[in-house]
Amino acid sequence: MTASSVTPMQRLKRTSLVTQIIIGLIAGTVLAWLAPDLAKSTEFIGKVFVSALKAVAPILVFVLVMASIANHKHGQQTHIRPILFLYLLGTFAAAVVAVVASTLFPSSLVLSTQDVAITAPGGISEVLQNLLLSVVDNPVRALLNGNFIGILAWAIGMGIAIRHAGQTTRTVLEDLSNGVTVIVRVVIRFAPLGIFGLVASTLSTSGFGALLGYLHLLTVLIGCMLFVALVVNPLIVFWKLRRNPYPLVFTCLRESGITAFFTRSSAANIPVNLELSKRLGLHEDTYSVSIPLGATINMAGAAITITVLTLAAVHTLGIAADMPTAVLLSVVAAICACGASGVAGGSLLLIPLACSLFGIPSEIAMQVVAVGFIIGVLQDSAETALNSSTDVLFTAAACLGEEEKLARTA
Repeated sequence: MTASSVTPMQRLKRTSLVTQIIIGLIAGTVLAWLAPDLAKSTEFIGKVFVSALKAVAPILVFVLVMASIANHKHGQQTHIRPILFLYLLGTFAAAVVAVVASTLFPSSLVLSTQDVAITAPGGISEVLQNLLLSVVDNPVRALLNGNFIGILAWAIGMGIAIRHAGQTTRTVLEDLSNGVTVIVRVVIRFAPLGIFGLVASTLSTSGFGALLGYLHLLTVLIGCMLFVALVVNPLIVFWKLRRNPYPLVFTCLRESGITAFFTRSSAANIPVNLELSKRLGLHEDTYSVSIPLGATINMAGAAITITVLTLAAVHTLGIAADMPTAVLLSVVAAICACGASGVAGGSLLLIPLACSLFGIPSEIAMQVVAVGFIIGVLQDSAETALNSSTDVLFTAAACLGEEEKLARTA
C-alpha cells in the first residue's frame, strides 16, 4: 500500500495516543485563540469525556483491586518481604515529598464550583470519622455515589475472600478485570477529543492564563518525580546496601526508565525489567515475582500525581489543610497508588478517593482528573518511568542486600 493510498482513518489508527493528545491540545489552543465564541461550544465534548471517566472510575477500582488480590499467588520461597517493604517505603516517601512540594509551591487550577456544595473537614478527628464511615458504607451505594474509600475496602475484602474460591471463579474474575481494562482503554482513546473540548472551552472562558497554572502544576509534578528518582530512591538504596547507589540508579533509569517513558505502561515494560534483572545477576525466583508485582503496587509516581493534584484542588478551593491531614493524605495516596490501574492515566482515576478526605465532591474531583489528562502527555510518561525503573532498582537493592548479609554471616 502506497503512502498516497492510506486513508485518514488508517493514518489516525497508526498515530500514537500521545501524539493525538498533543494534536488535541494544539487544536484546542488554536481554536480558543482564533475563535473564542466557537471554542465555548466545545464544552459539551469535554463534559462527555469527564462523565465517561466518572462512570468507569468506580467499577475500575473495585474490579481491578479485587482481581489483583484474589489471583495473588503465595508460597514461593523468595526475598519478597524486603522488596515489598522497599516498595511501600518508596511509595510513601514519594507522597511525603509531594506534600512538602505542594505546600512550598502551591498550584491553582481553573475549576467550576457552581451549584456544588463544598464542606471542608473540621480537623483530623473529623477526617478519621468520615474515613471510617466511608469504609463501612454499603457497597452498592459506594459504587453509585463514587465513594472510593468504601469501594477500595470492599474490593480488598472480596479479594481476600475469593482467594479461597475455586480456580474457575478466580479465572472469571481475572477475565472480568481484563474486560474492564478494555473499556477503560476505549474511554481513554477518546482523551484527545475530550482534551480538545476542555482546553478550547477553558481557554476561551478563562483566558490563556490558565496555561500558566497547568505549567506550574506540571513543573511541581515533574520536579517531585526527579527528586524522588535522584535523591530519595538513592538514599533508600544506600540505606540498604551501604555503598554508592548511583551506578545502580542510573543503570535502572537508563535501561528501564527510558523505555517506560515512551511505552507509558508499567505492564508493557515488564519484559524489559526482567531482562535487566537477569543481566544484573539477580535471583530469578525473586525477580520473576517482584517485577510483575512491582508493576501493580510500586507506584511512587502515582502517589506523587494523586497527592499534588489533590492538594492543588484543596488550594484552589481555599480549604485549610493542616499537617496531620496532609500526612493522612500521604498514607491514603500510597495505598491508592498500589491499586492504580496499569493503563495510561490510571492513577488519575484514583484522585477522587484522596479528594474525598477534604470534603471535595466527585463533580469537582473529576474536573481535577480532566486537568491531569491535559498535562498527562509528560506527567504520565514521567510517572511510568519512575514507577518501572524503581521496580528493578528496589528488587536489585533487596537481592544484593540479602546476598551481602548471607556472605557476612557465612
